Amino acid sequence: MDIELDISKSVHENAATYFEKAKKAKGKIEGVKKTLIFARKRLEELQKKKAKEDEQEQQKATRKEIKREWFEKFRWFISSEGILCIGGRDATSNDIIVKKHMDPEDLVFHTEIPGSPFFLIKQKEKKASQITIEECAMATACYSKAWKSGISIVDVFYVTPEQVALGAKSGEFMGKGAFMITGKKNFLHPKLEFAIGIKEGKIISGAVSCVSKQAEKYFKIIQGDLKPSDAAKKLGRQLNFHEMDELIRMLPSGEIKIINEVERDGMHR
Repeated sequence: MDIELDISKSVHENAATYFEKAKKAKGKIEGVKKTLIFARKRLEELQKKKAKEDEQEQQKATRKEIKREWFEKFRWFISSEGILCIGGRDATSNDIIVKKHMDPEDLVFHTEIPGSPFFLIKQKEKKASQITIEECAMATACYSKAWKSGISIVDVFYVTPEQVALGAKSGEFMGKGAFMITGKKNFLHPKLEFAIGIKEGKIISGAVSCVSKQAEKYFKIIQGDLKPSDAAKKLGRQLNFHEMDELIRMLPSGEIKIINEVERDGMHR
């Protein structure tokens, strides 16, 4: 490195000049270092954000590829015996369930108290045993207003389709989604506990006995103090499922407590 000296200045003055230049150069180096550290940190943040966006896009693409069944617009589950059970989400879907999807061989479920979905066990392919009957009673109870009301055990009945009157008697009125039940009712008294899990990228829910047989990972839930939206976020992270609206639709209407996480090997966490 060549050093230029000003002969009009003394040795000390020349030294002072180079000292000042050295200080400025050092300051620039420190500034470059800080800028480089900031740039690296920002780049890492952007890379993480991009990776997360790519993952979400991949998940959306995967969700689109999953085949949607006709019954998924209702409440539904597949029992331990592999039998389809469907239920209403509100008065309108209750009306559709009973009037359009109830077949003569089905069993029809409802709670003894108002504010319940009508559930059907679809028995066209296979007749249900007591196991499926109890699982359907459990789903009917959990999706009823009993959950939100904090009632831990509720009376659920089931009847045959011919016992369901599709129209009101003369001079009487029944609202949408309400039906008159005639004849003897068969009663069950399920305790309100539920499960939600994931199977092949799809959220499934229902009685613990059926979800435990089908899900790759699932959580048992009971009544609690966690809002459905907060519970959905927590479950979504654990199940690696990010369609919050769909997850919330699979949960009972009311506050929740998440008991534990269970994987297929039966290990609790």
